[in-house]
Amino acid sequence: MRTFGFLAGDYILDSKPKEISEIQRLNYEQNVSDAMAILHKLQTGLDVNVKFTGVRVFEYTPECIVFDLLDIPLYHGWLVDPQVGDIVKAVGNCSYNQLVEKIICCKQSDNSELRKEGSIAEQFLSSTATQLTYHGLCELTSTVQEGELCVFFRNNHFSTMTKHKGQLYLLVTDQGFLTEDKVVWESLHNVDGDGNFCDSEFHLRPPSDPETVYQGQQDQIDQDYLMALSLQQEQQSQDLSWEQLPEDASDLELAKKLQEEEDRQASQFYQEQEQAAATTAEGQQVQDATPPSVGRQPGGSERKRKEPREKEKSACAIL
Repeated sequence: MRTFGFLAGDYILDSKPKEISEIQRLNYEQNVSDAMAILHKLQTGLDVNVKFTGVRVFEYTPECIVFDLLDIPLYHGWLVDPQVGDIVKAVGNCSYNQLVEKIICCKQSDNSELRKEGSIAEQFLSSTATQLTYHGLCELTSTVQEGELCVFFRNNHFSTMTKHKGQLYLLVTDQGFLTEDKVVWESLHNVDGDGNFCDSEFHLRPPSDPETVYQGQQDQIDQDYLMALSLQQEQQSQDLSWEQLPEDASDLELAKKLQEEEDRQASQFYQEQEQAAATTAEGQQVQDATPPSVGRQPGGSERKRKEPREKEKSACAIL
């Protein structure tokens, strides 16, 4: 099975630029080597670390190199408003991980000014827990090009994003919409996550069964959490396996290693799908056997986005 990771590896190996200098060639080959070494993470999750100064500004890591080599724009909207001077000073040019470390150090400091600065930075993270600010949303709207297909990072997830007639839209991929074949896009026009659903032509298309959609989203949240726990353990063993490759490994060796990893993950994916299908079937049988209750209300009528369970690190999973 040729999964996305393997296809991405093929594209990277086949898209080597021509007529470049020796220094550029060496730099490109190093980037390719770094990217190939982490392509297997596409099935589990990529670590990206945002900076709060721009919608295209991330700490430069091998994960970001993958997006560059695939020519896929990567955005986020977690920005500091430049008009709020005390927050600008407290956050500075820190990445998310650096800011967390700074907050810890400032809180332990004997200097009152540093403690105050750490408190301001901590309050910023707390008040923007949705990882999208209104300043960031404005910058996204003005930066993303009309009709551009790109990737948007928020709440430890990657989403496909585009811009249509000046409005940003995210591709709907939640499990709750499996039966809503007409719902394709969700507008991104505020930081609360309650956008409008649209069809493939960007016409308004509300879900036909909001309660089913809501329950499906809750199931997705639970599945994401359980998968994250298992992937965290699995990733440790995978990283060790890739680290054992020699630094001068050829493209062929990297490709073989990538294919082995893809085959293993494809097999595991099918097993998990079969288990999930069996669990869903059992749950449906129980539901059919249970008489409906009078006046039953869902947990909430408004669609809520999942908040990050931990803010230790901006780790994300492509699910």
